[in-house]
Amino acid sequence: MIGCFAPLSGASLTVSSADGPGRTGQCEPITVGLPLPRGLIQDPDRIGLVDASGRDVTVQAQPTERWPDGSIKWALIDFHATGPLEPERVYRLHLDRDGPRDPDGRADRTGDVRVTQTGDRIVVDTGAARYEMRPGTGFPFAAVTCGTAAAIEPSACALVVTDATGRSWPASITGTAVEVRGAVRSVVRLDGVVGPPDQPMMRVVARVHFFAGSAATRVAVTLHNPRRAHHAGGFWDLGDRGSVYFRDASIRIGLPAPAAAVEWMPEIGAAMETLGVPFEIYQDSSGGEHWSHPTHVNRQNTVPCTFRGYRLQAGSSRRDGRRATPAVRVPHAAGSTALMVEHFWQNFPKAIEVERGAVILRLWPQQSADVHELQGGERKTHRFTLAFGGDPMASDALFWGRAPALGAAAPRWYADAAAVPYLSPAAEDSDPRYQRLVGAAIEGPDTFDHKREVIDEYGWRNFGDIYADHENAFSRTAAPIISHYNNQYDAINGAAVQFMRSADRRWWRLMSELAAHVTDIDLYHTDLDKSAFNHGLFWHTYHYVPAAMSSHRSYPRLPGVSGGGPANEHNYAAGLRLHWLLTGDPMSRDAAIGLANWVIGMDDGRKSMFRWLTTADTGLASATQAPDFHGPGRGAGHSILVLLDGHRLTGDRRFLAKAEQLMRRCIHPADDVAALNLLDAERRWSYTVFLQAIGKYLDYKRELGEIDRLYAYGRAALLRYARWMADHEYPFLQKPEILEYPTETWAAQDMRKCEVFAHAAQHAAAPDRRRFIERAQFFFDDSVSTLLDSATRTLARPVVLMLSNGFMFVGPHAMPERASDNEESTAGFGAPTAFVPQKVTAKKRAAALALTAAALLVMALTTVVWMVVR
Repeated sequence: MIGCFAPLSGASLTVSSADGPGRTGQCEPITVGLPLPRGLIQDPDRIGLVDASGRDVTVQAQPTERWPDGSIKWALIDFHATGPLEPERVYRLHLDRDGPRDPDGRADRTGDVRVTQTGDRIVVDTGAARYEMRPGTGFPFAAVTCGTAAAIEPSACALVVTDATGRSWPASITGTAVEVRGAVRSVVRLDGVVGPPDQPMMRVVARVHFFAGSAATRVAVTLHNPRRAHHAGGFWDLGDRGSVYFRDASIRIGLPAPAAAVEWMPEIGAAMETLGVPFEIYQDSSGGEHWSHPTHVNRQNTVPCTFRGYRLQAGSSRRDGRRATPAVRVPHAAGSTALMVEHFWQNFPKAIEVERGAVILRLWPQQSADVHELQGGERKTHRFTLAFGGDPMASDALFWGRAPALGAAAPRWYADAAAVPYLSPAAEDSDPRYQRLVGAAIEGPDTFDHKREVIDEYGWRNFGDIYADHENAFSRTAAPIISHYNNQYDAINGAAVQFMRSADRRWWRLMSELAAHVTDIDLYHTDLDKSAFNHGLFWHTYHYVPAAMSSHRSYPRLPGVSGGGPANEHNYAAGLRLHWLLTGDPMSRDAAIGLANWVIGMDDGRKSMFRWLTTADTGLASATQAPDFHGPGRGAGHSILVLLDGHRLTGDRRFLAKAEQLMRRCIHPADDVAALNLLDAERRWSYTVFLQAIGKYLDYKRELGEIDRLYAYGRAALLRYARWMADHEYPFLQKPEILEYPTETWAAQDMRKCEVFAHAAQHAAAPDRRRFIERAQFFFDDSVSTLLDSATRTLARPVVLMLSNGFMFVGPHAMPERASDNEESTAGFGAPTAFVPQKVTAKKRAAALALTAAALLVMALTTVVWMVVR
């Protein structure tokens, strides 16, 4: 069979695994997204995989994005890594160009996942176990059998939330759906509610992953408070009346036979030991040096953590530890039940208990010193692995359920696929200085991991975020302030890009942990607030002040802080899209699309309070720095980029149309650039963000093959602004006296100027092209050299800026000449017109109506007086 596959040059896939005592490496599920070159393949069934010995491996391939010609741009690959454990196992991707594969020829076949659905009842048979899911309170399973033996006690399986008064509410599954149907891996989604059906306390979404030939499952459970926050005065403190308070939220897995003992491993790398029942491990805090840090304050401004690390109680024995990542296996007469939780201690408080009749995972444990608060529009996803029986994958789940392996292609493959423009392997950079700057995130004394320890950036609400240590510079306090980064400048995107440039798993980890945090905590998951806020992204913590009780919601109630909420100037979807494409996590895809819809919603005058006077666009999608500025700025630039990602993910033309509308609203090929005062750095610096967005818009339009009038419009406008920049722009720190805070971040922002010139050079004819290339090189050199000379270059903000900006310039394809574009004309575009926001028109109409009403009143009074006098 191997001979019928045509090898993809360079398409090696390396699986790297973590070792541990007792780990055999027999079988582990791998899911990884890979880009494919344009025109290479359209049918995912023709994608194959062979291992290092040349054996065909059962593979499942799902297209997640396609090129405009219909060929696969990104594919999500599922397979099982098998055999003896090695630090790296190498596979090779192949294509069967001649016809469908013969299933009987697969030497490594493990059977298929078979899914049947009758109404809302879904049955999944993996060959090693049979699972049933249906509406009701059985959670996540109504029944599980391994062979002919029951693997659970259905009546004792449930997700139960205990409210602040002590009343218990079992979650009720209200809907089921097959989200992924595949031979290697299938996913079933469960939707439900907690509390009264007409006014639920929480909504629940669970995704259960099933694997061929195994009784192991991966589970992700999201609990969501759909209410709005009331944010009086524009402040978003804990304790808001839109929050939900509860004592405990737990998943109970009923055992089919009584348990007498527990086999467990407390931490990764620890050996298995056997303890008695009842068994309890409770993680109260991070276990770090700053475990009781004010980062963890509750609505009463107190820290509820009571001791450092975790506490184990089993039978009569008790012990303490720092950071648990537990695996628990419970043998019983019918087989065994195992529970593994990755990032257990990082998402404290957490607990696992074993009783004679059940294994209990306490997502928010009752052992905590305070009730738990889920803010309005906030949610949290808890991920764990359940395994029944003793098949190779289920046995090895004790390890991969806590430290999963990573599959990655070679950096050259990611670059050659050209699915991410300008991507090149880090090892081939034309200038090593760039890598020295971005590498500070994962190497050296000031990595993002080290930053987390400074303010104990852990706990279920904080984990995954980046500590914004740059905010200490002007905080006027000696102690490090609590400040949350909330994905400013799209750190997810930066980590994804750097992962593909290096295949270094440290970037993968940063990307995935931050994406999980952003999709749950930093997004405002409600439909009940105003359209300008619903499903938007919260800003980073207000500059130079501690987060206090605002947590990740930006605006603490402190002197000098004005209120606010989610807004267009802090909106990033590129990283979420890449995370979806690299991992297959649907929450990131949904979040990216949701942010694109947010742009359209916030600009829709029909959803505004002024709609009775006019339904014109609000301008909230395009304003920058002030509500009356709708020229080039980061507000509109971020909106355009998010809309382009919405179009990539869905193909929905309304996203592209809105992006083009905002482009025309904010920029024109005949603009009087000098009149915009763009050299006012404090107010107008971010016009370069907008011009970067126009460059990326032109790249995307070329990919689509749409070299049309709007493409010409954007190109002509970009060139006009680039010519002005070439005459007038300078590095920000050359004039520190005009900057309120002349920090290293300004040098990092100068890299945007490099990229604007690099984009413009592609579309310019000589001599402009030569001049733009020279200017791009100048700003690149000045940016990296200034940062390398700065003692504060490793602070979070400059590092994140460099992760997503600058990589296009160090590769070999930074400025390809678009020869077919060299004819430039501004004819037919008309004259620039000023955009008028809805609020301005509404005020004028209201004033006119008031004037008319006053005139009518005067006329009426005059008539009355005349009649009286008469």
